[in-house]
Amino acid sequence: MKQMMTGNEAIARGAYEAGLVFASAYPGTPSTEILENLSNYKDELYCEWAPNEKVALESAIGASVAGVRSLAAMKHVGVNVAADPLFTFAYTGVTGGCVLVSADDPGMHSSQNEQDNRNYATAARVLMLEPSDSSEAKDFTKLAFRLSEEFDTPVMLRVTTRICHSKSIAELEKREETPPIAYERNIAKYVATPANGMKLRRSLVDRLKAMEAYSNRAEINKAEYNGNRVGVICAGAAYQYAKDVFGADASYLKLGMTYPMPMDLIKEFASKVGTLYVIEEMDPYMENQIKAAGIHCIGKEIIPEFDELNPDRIRHAVFGTKSKTVKSEKQAVVRPPTLCAGCPHRGFFYALSKKKNVMITGDIGCYTLGSAPPLSAMDTTFCMGGSISAGHGAAKAFRQTGRDTKVVAVIGDSTFFHSGITSLMDVVYNKGNCVTVILDNRTTGMTGHQENPGTGRTLMGEPALEVDIPLLCKAIGIKNENIYAVNPLDLKETNKALNEAMQKEEPTVIVASWPCAIKKFSEGDKARFDLLKRKCIIDQEKCKRCKACVRTGCPAILSGERILIQPEACTGCSICLQVCPFSAISFVE
Repeated sequence: MKQMMTGNEAIARGAYEAGLVFASAYPGTPSTEILENLSNYKDELYCEWAPNEKVALESAIGASVAGVRSLAAMKHVGVNVAADPLFTFAYTGVTGGCVLVSADDPGMHSSQNEQDNRNYATAARVLMLEPSDSSEAKDFTKLAFRLSEEFDTPVMLRVTTRICHSKSIAELEKREETPPIAYERNIAKYVATPANGMKLRRSLVDRLKAMEAYSNRAEINKAEYNGNRVGVICAGAAYQYAKDVFGADASYLKLGMTYPMPMDLIKEFASKVGTLYVIEEMDPYMENQIKAAGIHCIGKEIIPEFDELNPDRIRHAVFGTKSKTVKSEKQAVVRPPTLCAGCPHRGFFYALSKKKNVMITGDIGCYTLGSAPPLSAMDTTFCMGGSISAGHGAAKAFRQTGRDTKVVAVIGDSTFFHSGITSLMDVVYNKGNCVTVILDNRTTGMTGHQENPGTGRTLMGEPALEVDIPLLCKAIGIKNENIYAVNPLDLKETNKALNEAMQKEEPTVIVASWPCAIKKFSEGDKARFDLLKRKCIIDQEKCKRCKACVRTGCPAILSGERILIQPEACTGCSICLQVCPFSAISFVE
């Protein structure tokens, strides 16, 4: 049966068909839907959300050693977190096949950088496959498990946003049940002490040679000859773009396995064409290796080295021409990203934005939008969990140099579980004095409402124990009197907690808890929070157009000749009601 699938759906289907038994991931765009789709097969396999990518890969490694096929999926920056076990796992090799999906994000559609994780395959020395559509995403996933076991190596399946989220036809096949491999203790293989590691490092050289020999004969590395004037070497989504640009007159060497590179095959192809182009997104990963082999080619001299490629960008780079476009008669409405109407983070950031002489270190999540005008209540964002550590360092620097600037670190609940806990330990252990704010909106918001250790449910829909964040902070060493639990939609309560916390010279934590305004409320949410649906309305006779409500940044508020609240967007969070100095806003009766 054939079906239109996104690349992420196809990867999940391929893993299912390959006999996958265990999968783990931390949600991150563009990879999130892989595990969400694997959960559809929960009767035949097990999958889970992990607190972070390192834990996800380590869990997959454990399942592999136990003799089953396993998978870990993450976005490109997640591989930074998982790199520690990855590099050693390349030395030890696998028992059951193990696949690491790296979903890169050229163009930074939803990321803080656009690193090219093909470099990780080279650095870690793990076999790497790159599909160019959904059909290949499914088939390459199945192949990855087979190659993992054949060459005793973890395999990186490297995809990009365009592959993850675009749809094409894939053919569905039956699941191939793979019996578990009997577990046998093997200390020399799996205990990575220096003595064992040195031996494993030598054996890795032999495995790499075998993998390169396979790469030169692999069917997924294939030449398409259409003449000898122009040749193009490409992989992944760039293959689709190149076909659009160069058409049927050029010859193509499409690489599905890009580490180890099939250099013999590349040399043969290069010898049969005149002008050779290398079309690839981001880094000159293939180009550098091809040029190092003494093969002349044209690549990043003309092809952009950053941002997502498309046929127009390639066509302009190669031929200097642009596609004809049709101009719309209507002016496009530009809507900058903003916190949703009713977002519980807005109340906290509004209160925080009024504080003077404060540095606000932020983190990765939808609350990063607190940095945008009119709130502008965030000064830094680097990486998952970095807010608390950066805040601690900044606070120490201010104190050491005699400055009285206070530091507030802001982090989400899922991000706190991901990598904020150890940072908070650092603050306590080293006697810091920054204020840590944990914005608990009861879900992993930015990536689409996935479960986490604080939501009370697992990926597979089973009830789970909720982590008690205040109790966890107390266990880390935050004094009970320095832990504040607030409703961020209550500005008076939030202000009081902020003022008290910022006066203290000890580590303090504010836990601001309220469910995300657009999530499906759980039974736990309904029992704990007053979630009655309300609407706010402005009394036009009382309204003086001071725009205090507008400065909250709520997208439900319209500012023109009159200030209006859109009833279809309003959630009744009441932030606007609380800031109005003329009592012109009230709940709809």
